[in-house]
Amino acid sequence: MITDTIKQILTKALAALDIADPEIHLEHPTELSHGDYATNVAMRYARELQMNPRELAEKIIGQVDLDSVDQITSVDIAGPGFINFHLSDSFYQTARSQVDADFGKVDFLTGKKVLVEHSSSNLFKPFHIGHLMNNAIGESVYRLMQFTEATTVAIAYPSDVSLGIGKAVWSFLQKETDSLDSLNTTSEKLAFLGDCYVDGTAAYKENEDTQKEIRKITQDIYNQTPGTVWDAYEIGKKINLDYVLEMTERLGSEFAGFIFESEAGKRGIQIVREHIGDVFQESNGAVIFDGESRGLHTRVFINSEGNPTYESKDLGLIQLKFEQYQPDISVIVTDHEQSEYFKVMLTAAGEINQDWKDKTVHLTHGRMQFKGKKMSSRLGNVPLAIDMLDTVREEVLERLTDEQKKDETLIDQIAIGALKFAIIRVQAGKNINFDPDTSLSFEGDSGPYLQYTHARCRSIIAKAGVETIEPSLGQPVNDVDRLLYRFPEVITQAVTEYAPHHVANYLLELARAFNSWYGNNQIIVAGDESGTAARVQLVQAVATTVKNGLWVLGIDAPEKM
Repeated sequence: MITDTIKQILTKALAALDIADPEIHLEHPTELSHGDYATNVAMRYARELQMNPRELAEKIIGQVDLDSVDQITSVDIAGPGFINFHLSDSFYQTARSQVDADFGKVDFLTGKKVLVEHSSSNLFKPFHIGHLMNNAIGESVYRLMQFTEATTVAIAYPSDVSLGIGKAVWSFLQKETDSLDSLNTTSEKLAFLGDCYVDGTAAYKENEDTQKEIRKITQDIYNQTPGTVWDAYEIGKKINLDYVLEMTERLGSEFAGFIFESEAGKRGIQIVREHIGDVFQESNGAVIFDGESRGLHTRVFINSEGNPTYESKDLGLIQLKFEQYQPDISVIVTDHEQSEYFKVMLTAAGEINQDWKDKTVHLTHGRMQFKGKKMSSRLGNVPLAIDMLDTVREEVLERLTDEQKKDETLIDQIAIGALKFAIIRVQAGKNINFDPDTSLSFEGDSGPYLQYTHARCRSIIAKAGVETIEPSLGQPVNDVDRLLYRFPEVITQAVTEYAPHHVANYLLELARAFNSWYGNNQIIVAGDESGTAARVQLVQAVATTVKNGLWVLGIDAPEKM
């Protein structure tokens, strides 16, 4: 890689100045005109050599022999002592010609197994916008890992047993299970079960007798006790699980398997009880982890009724994941409000098996606001994912031509692309405000803008194909070239930091540069076969890069728009 070449040049130059094994950091200048790579190495070692940083930068440049490196044309100094490297036209042209279907893939996780857990919904609490956010980030991390040549597996961890589910089943039984038969659509049935969750939660707060009934129902579900409770539970579980599978498939996700909370809970109780005295301790009939003595929060792992808490279930989940999949890296994606919880749970896990902690990566996402209104599932006002998609689809239809409105697949691709991109482009953990006016723009910083850029490229390529134009290396270097070659670097950074927003922002920068170049150049020119071929090659490279980048983000790249 060119970065290795630059580091070797700098290492050799610094060695001549008596600096051995230097730490060298390279970055891209903000402005393309300032060069392709910059380093602050002169400022880093100026004090050690008792020099002014700019003076040291000049001495370093004086040691650089560019005659033996045809990939670099010049080196200069900027500001207080930054050293900028400018790459050669031949480097860009060669890089452009090497863009193929696998462009962007890196191999530094070859031979490793990566497990990504995402889209873990609560059954009896329909798949809502929070789950859609989790899916967008989890799926993009999963696909990023696939671009590293790692063996990558995605699973989900549905919550199928909890006091919350007991509340929903209680309400379901009050309304009578036969009432579901009068509902015709999945959406109606999901809304009904969602109301059960809300009504059961409210009833639990208001009446002690109801609390006792709901706790008994919850216990029957834990014990899988045959009867009306179990029958109602099974009906609701199937409706919700089928819906989760339908929604995640529509969003472009597939799972190697599920580990259910009920299964993890049984294993969790076993693990906790085996470690009472060394990791956990009994307290007032419950079993706790003394987090306070470790600088964390103390949490209950088995409650006074003998049931596993979420902490214990997650502990069982970790063991099951490592038994079934043997991951080198195990990624979990959750809401950011679970950050402190996971610190405690993973600390406890590490005291049982250090690999469980060391190999687990916890990623978080924020909450979504829709046109500025914050939504909370506990108040029952978070839209279902299907309703959110339908709303965005309606917004999409307003922006399409009559002919485009006939293409249901295209409408879905744009709607899902807009939602996913709005989520992914924001750094993980931060809240998001989804505004259709900006998120659906074909000319702004949005998913549809990138999809439209790809479709524009494919249209040009199709026209060139009719005229049997073959690509060549003759196209003069421009800002598009200065960005294209960076894609594998961006993938590497995104994988290393578990941060797909780097890919999203890179694609926007590339698309802006391409559309600016396109607006100022005629691509196919009669009588100029050589120039046309060279320009088409650049268009092909952009199309491939945008398509690969969108795939990583879990977004389709339509051929026509």
